[in-house]
Amino acid sequence: MAAEVAEYMVYIDPSKCMGCRACEVACAVEHSLAKNVYGAILEEPRPKYRIKVVAVDSFNVPIRCQHCERAPCINACPTKALYRSDEGFVMVNPLACIGCKMCIIVCPFGHLRYDVHAKTIVKCDFCADRVREGRVPACVEACPTGALRFGPAEEVLKEVARGRAKQLISGVTSAVGPAMYGPTAPPPPQELSPLQALHEKYSPVRWY
Repeated sequence: MAAEVAEYMVYIDPSKCMGCRACEVACAVEHSLAKNVYGAILEEPRPKYRIKVVAVDSFNVPIRCQHCERAPCINACPTKALYRSDEGFVMVNPLACIGCKMCIIVCPFGHLRYDVHAKTIVKCDFCADRVREGRVPACVEACPTGALRFGPAEEVLKEVARGRAKQLISGVTSAVGPAMYGPTAPPPPQELSPLQALHEKYSPVRWY
């Protein structure tokens, strides 16, 4: 029996991502012929990763295909090269892709890329073969900090909710009495260094 659409999800927690890009390496290796890092780096052309870590302000965010329920890329594809698997994953058939790039234009997440060597679209396939074997996607397996979590959507969201609740409880129990809810006392004045004192002294001065 086919799984429901969006039954599985990869949850991304930017607060845990340290920008190591292990997910990118693991993704490229998974989509290589050699299936190992030593062989993958010798392949020509180099295997392409389907996930990308993007720096946003002070956070690193792993960006990947969201496998949208109403995927605009599928609707825009004139040759039906983009389709939905039985598990609900948005997949690409490279033999049917004509490289028109319409899917790139309509993707709201800017995920899809064009491979100039293969002359076809490259996108995250959710590591469908691994999932069918009962394994997690390569990017999730490689993440050392748990910034990427995989599983049935309901279970993943429950786990995230439990984590948020733990953070809230630990914050409440670590506070001393009702002071947590009242105004905080101003911090004690700190002694300035000679350079800071000089800066404070002349900060009102305007130079012409």
